[in-house]
Amino acid sequence: MITALYLAHLNPVTNAHVEIIKELKKQADVVKVMPVVFKDEDREINSKSFPFDFKTRKKMLESIFGDSIKITDDYAFQAPFKKYLPPLVRRKSWKLRKQILDGVEGDYFSYTGDKAEGYMLKMYRLRPKIGERKALSATSVKEKLYDVALGKKSAWKEDVPEEIVKIIDEEWKTVEKFAKEEDQTTRIVGMKFPKEGYSK
Repeated sequence: MITALYLAHLNPVTNAHVEIIKELKKQADVVKVMPVVFKDEDREINSKSFPFDFKTRKKMLESIFGDSIKITDDYAFQAPFKKYLPPLVRRKSWKLRKQILDGVEGDYFSYTGDKAEGYMLKMYRLRPKIGERKALSATSVKEKLYDVALGKKSAWKEDVPEEIVKIIDEEWKTVEKFAKEEDQTTRIVGMKFPKEGYSK
């Protein structure tokens, strides 16, 4: 039994994510997809960089893959997020590794298209396979969504599967809300964290 672990923002799920997951399904018996979640106790923290909540991203993934992949919120950071840093030293970061491997039986590997992230996954003994970075990023799709919400034109619908276009249309109030806000994100050791909850 081989499990592929895919830890990603998936905010929103794009054509590139779908392509990656389809490849992982060919390489593993089980594909465990973990959209990153930032929480303050039971409340999820969303921001301009992380507009869609876990429930919505899970719905996006299920609209394409049904129950052929395992979707969990095991890649969840609890506020204050600074307690995960520096990595390797902090006990919370090793607790996160244990969460990520929850329910994984047999052999496993993790996937990333980012070399820096691959180095982190290697340090945490998550056995990374580093793939080619896709040209299409969720960040560029988000920017296109915000452009439309602010009255500009963009062809964002070409970058996401049809099923996910419908879900984003249903969640358009979320796009409009964050389009008008400042980005409340901080980047530490190559990873983005919401400013809210960072130093709680």
